[in-house]
Order: sequence, then structure tokens, then C-alpha cells
Amino acid sequence: MEEILIISNYYPPEKGAAANRIEQLALKLHQNDYTVSVICPLGNYPKGELFPEYKGKFSVTENRDNITVNRLWIYPSISKNLVVRIVSVLSFSLSLFFYLLFKKTPKKVVVQSPPLLLSFISVLVLSLKNKKVILNVSDLWPLAAIELNALKKDSLSHKFSLLLERYIYKRATLILGQSNEILAHVRSLFPNKNCLLYRNFPDHKVSRMELHTDESQPIRIFYAGLLGIAQGVYELCQNIDLKELDIEFHIFGDGAEKNQIEAFVSSQHENKIFFHGMLERKKLHERLRSLDIALVPLKTRIYGSVPSKIFEYGSLGFPILYFGGGEGENIVDENHLGWVASVGNYSDLNEKLKAISELGKSALDAKKNTVFSQSQEVFDLDKQMKSLIERDVF
Repeated sequence: MEEILIISNYYPPEKGAAANRIEQLALKLHQNDYTVSVICPLGNYPKGELFPEYKGKFSVTENRDNITVNRLWIYPSISKNLVVRIVSVLSFSLSLFFYLLFKKTPKKVVVQSPPLLLSFISVLVLSLKNKKVILNVSDLWPLAAIELNALKKDSLSHKFSLLLERYIYKRATLILGQSNEILAHVRSLFPNKNCLLYRNFPDHKVSRMELHTDESQPIRIFYAGLLGIAQGVYELCQNIDLKELDIEFHIFGDGAEKNQIEAFVSSQHENKIFFHGMLERKKLHERLRSLDIALVPLKTRIYGSVPSKIFEYGSLGFPILYFGGGEGENIVDENHLGWVASVGNYSDLNEKLKAISELGKSALDAKKNTVFSQSQEVFDLDKQMKSLIERDVF
């Protein structure tokens, strides 16, 4: 079987969309007769501390579902202190640099971007070794960092990041983009670059809808995922108005805003927002079966970003309440997956919630069936992977 390597900053048992996305790619390549290996840091995300099984280790090689996973040393941190964060990024960057420089690697390598520094180091070493570099771009950095106010425009850090970004696009053999906006951005810099769309479709292996609509319960909307700055779930909790509505809001996840959300939920009197913490993916899906609508928010419109939760929960049959702007709005609208509220406009979001509350459970159940059927037809990972393999991407 042909060998292929994937380099990523995240991989299970770490949680979140990034880890799930890379694992899905690895498993699907394996199913298509590739021998797949992964290089990633020792497990630490999202808490920013090593998982118990990796503490005291410098590196670990393990087998997960026939994927060889090489975990390298990292000084983990989610500190807000810039110096500490730089040390954390540099620690894995150095581990990765020496690994790629001195270890034998396959001829074909998938490099996940962002983070920019890790993708830069990977592309630099691999291009010197004449490897086929397949750059998988899920977000546009530093552009997204500017939009999230995590980076100041025209600062030294911004200019340095732009140099890294242009280098990896130029030196990559070809580029896979998670959105059409990503592809348009890359082509604006390098018009002749070979770019292909690769959506983050799930592979639930569900042939029939397994959701349960409980007529005796309020409509239950949920958010499940990273509780970070980009998602803005804490601000959302402060601004949604559920007082007169037959709606509950359930939150699952972990991240920087966790403590604020927990404190807010504890202080509320009407008890219509519930926080459940982080659950393992299979247990989460089991808990979600009796809920009704997936809320997919972004704090601000981020050019190039398409939240994978649209595909993840649409494919399970959940109607989507989308509150993130950009290309995601088009996907929800064009595929009749649910409702779109203008990003950052809480008046519009509360109007959509009012309309949902008046919908009724029988209409909601029919909506679930429609979303499930449409998602099964359009969000087909096997078809997408087959098409890319036929085009000699991998």
C-alpha cells in the first residue's frame, strides 16, 4: 500500500473539530488502501496540559485504528501570557523540525494549516527533501487573526505572518481548502496554484435518522464544541432572550470561556440555559439524540471559515440555526438546512428563535427528516475522497 503522512497540531484523544477533521482524513485514506501515519504533539488540548497517559514522556508512538501516531514533545499552555504561548508553539516546532529533518518520511505528506509556524516548518523541510506537499488549509491566517482582533494589522507580527503564509502557499505542491473563499484567497496570491475544495464532511455511518422528537418537552437548542473567543458563546448567553419562548439552550464543551459560562448559568433564575461540560464524541451524540436544533455561532464573520458543525450536525438530521456569516450562510440557505441570523445581530437571532418557538414539534420533526435526507445526499465524504484520489491528489 502507498504511504502517506499527515502533520497536524491536533489529533484524538484531543477534542474539537480540528482533531476530528484530521482523524477523519486519516481513517478515510486508510480505508482507501493507504498506509497512514500522523505526527502531532503529545495530547494536551483544549486544557493546555498533558493528558495523564502522556505526562513524563518525551515522545510516544501508538496505533489508533490502524493509524500510526507519532506524538512529539510539547510544552503545553493556553496561557494568555504572550511569552508563554510563544514558548509553547516553539517547543513543538523544534520537535517537529528535527523529526522531519532526520527521520525517513513518505513521499506524500499532508500538512495542516494553521498554525502557520508549524506548517511553515513542515513545508520548508519537506520541500527541501522533494516531497509532495499537500497543504490542507482550514482557516486563513493571519487574516482570521486580524478579524478576531488577536493580531494588530500592519504590526511586526502581522507582517511576519504574511511572509510565512505566502511561503507555504508558494512552496506547497497543491492546496486543499475547506471553503471557496480560501481557494479564492490563495489564487489571488498565486493564480496558477493547483487548488481544490475539500469540505470537512463527517462519516457517521448512519443510514437512517436516529433523532427523537419529544412532544412533551420544550424545543431544545444546543451548542457543542469549543468555548473560545471565536465562537462567542458567553456573549450569546448574555444576549439571547428565551423568557417568553418554549425553548431551552443546552451547552456542551470546554475552552477559554467555560468558567464565565458556568458562572452565568448558575446565576440565572429562569433556568433555560444548561451547561453540561465536555463529553467524549460518541457519548455526546447519544446525549444529543433527544435534542432538536444545532446552534452554530461565530462571534464575527471570518473570511474563509466554514464551521464544520454545519456538516457534522446536519448529517445527523439536526436543523441548523446559523449565526456566523460568510460562506456558511450560503450552505445553510442553499441546502435548506434551517435558519440564518445575521452575524452579531442579536435582534435578528431573537426573531429567529421566536419563529422557531412557534413552529411546533410536528413541523420540527418533518424539518429534521428533510435536513437528514439532504445532508446524506450532499455531504458525502466517500464521494469527495474518491474524486480527490481519482485526481491524483493523494
